[in-house]
Amino acid sequence: MANAKIIEMKAQQVAEVKEKIAKAQSVVVFDYRGLTVEEVTALRNDMRKAGVEYVVLKNSIVERAAREDGIDEKLHDFLKGPSAFAFGYDDAVAPAKILKEAIKKYKKCEMKGGIINGVVSGADAMDALADLPSREVLIARLLGSMMSPISGLAIVLDQIAKQKGEGAPAAE
Repeated sequence: MANAKIIEMKAQQVAEVKEKIAKAQSVVVFDYRGLTVEEVTALRNDMRKAGVEYVVLKNSIVERAAREDGIDEKLHDFLKGPSAFAFGYDDAVAPAKILKEAIKKYKKCEMKGGIINGVVSGADAMDALADLPSREVLIARLLGSMMSPISGLAIVLDQIAKQKGEGAPAAE
């Protein structure tokens, strides 16, 4: 009876993690060993502010959830030893960026690898992801580049209107 309850609890945990993986744009797997309670608390706060979910999960649960979600089995290589997981739901860059900053700051822990939009990637890819601009910065850049031609067009049209205005006879 107790065994069935444990199996049911594990199945529920797998389903919850599978849902997190499916919903996340990126998942960073990292080794948190060496971090103090204060450092982990600060890291959690930074992640929470950025909309990133930080959790410590059993590797076996994550592996089963990923397998059920059709994620490449290469993820298994990163699920050795103590692992924490950072789920980036709204911004794929945020988890890797926050972790890279924490690694520089504390000189402890390391990114093992992770999943970017359903594709398993190593620590190098996570490091490269951390160097990308955030979603907000990319949107701002895109809007800026879209607005530039419009403002240029407005200046030209204004100049044409002024020229036509100067050449037209004054209304009496």
